[in-house]
Amino acid sequence: MQLKGSRKVGNKFQNPIPTDEAGFNKLLPIMWEYIVNKAENTPRKTLGPFTTDASVYHTPPASGLRVTWMGHSSQLIEIDGKRILTDPVWSSRASFVQWAGPKRFFPAPLPLNSLPKLDAVLISHDHYDHFDEATIRTLAKLNIPFYTSLGVGRYLRQWGVADHLITEMDWGDTAQIGNDCTLTTAPTRHFSGRGIVNRNETLWSAFVIKGHTHNIFFGADSGWFNGFADIGEAYGPFDLTMLEIGAYGKNWPDIHMGPLSAFNAHKALKGKQMMPIHWGTFNLALHAWYEPIEILLELAAKESITLFVPEPGRPTEVTGADFNSEWWIKYKS
Repeated sequence: MQLKGSRKVGNKFQNPIPTDEAGFNKLLPIMWEYIVNKAENTPRKTLGPFTTDASVYHTPPASGLRVTWMGHSSQLIEIDGKRILTDPVWSSRASFVQWAGPKRFFPAPLPLNSLPKLDAVLISHDHYDHFDEATIRTLAKLNIPFYTSLGVGRYLRQWGVADHLITEMDWGDTAQIGNDCTLTTAPTRHFSGRGIVNRNETLWSAFVIKGHTHNIFFGADSGWFNGFADIGEAYGPFDLTMLEIGAYGKNWPDIHMGPLSAFNAHKALKGKQMMPIHWGTFNLALHAWYEPIEILLELAAKESITLFVPEPGRPTEVTGADFNSEWWIKYKS
C-alpha cells in the first residue's frame, strides 16, 4: 500500500484502492431506505446541554494527554504541551445553509471565544460535517496555523485565514507543530466535495500526531482498507486511535466504516486505546443514533479492547485505563 503521495486522474484525486463512493447511481435506493426507515436516527429526547469548564485548561493534564470531544469529529486534543483542534464544526447544521440540512443534536459545549490558545487546527477534508465556514471565519481571526489536505487551502484563504498560516499536505507529508510535535498525513478511503460538480478535486486525509511522549491517530472519515495495517507498521503503535463509528450504511460501505470495521482498523493500526468519533451528533445515516457505540461496546467486551468514551464537552485525561462515561444511556427512548 502506498502511504506517500496521492494519485490524480485529470483534476480528480483517487482513493488508495478502487472505491464505490455512493454517487448518483445509489441515490434512488438510498432515498427509498430513508422513506421506509423506522430507526431512531434522531434522538427523541433532547441531548444535553453539555458544557465545558474552560478553567480546566489552566492546568496541563497530568498524563500529558487530554481530549475534549465537542461532538462528531471536532475535538480539542492536548498532547505533550500542544493544543490541537480537529475538524471544527460549531454551526447548528452541517450544511451549505443554516435553515436546512443535518442539525446538531446538541450545541457545541464550549463557545469558540472561550477556547484556550491553540497551537494548530487540523482539517481532514472539505465535507460540511468536518469543515464549517462560519467556524473557520471566527478562528481565522486568532492567528492559528492550519494544516489540511491538498486543495482545501483555497477555502481557508477565501474565509480569511492568512496564507502563511496554511500548510497543505499530501499523504505522507510531515510538518512540525513547535519543536517537539510532528504531524504526518496518512491515506484514507473516502471522497471530497462541497457541491455537485467538484467531487474529489481536494484531498482527504487522516493525521498521525506524535508528541515527545504520546503518539495518536486521528482517522477522520474512511472506509475499511488494508492500508490501516501499513499505517500501523509505518507510524504505530498508537496510544490512542480516534476512529469514526457512525454514518455507516449498506449502500456506502466503502467510504464509512461503522463500528465493526473501525474496531478492526484499531487493531490493524496497533492501537492501545480506541476513541469512537463521528457519532451521536448529526443524523447522517439510517441507523439509530446510539447504535454505533452499543455495537462497539459489545465488540470490545468480546476481545478486551480498551476504549475511551468521554462525555461531550468534558475534558478527560487519557491514561490508558478503560473509560466509558455512558453519557448517552439516559437519552435513549
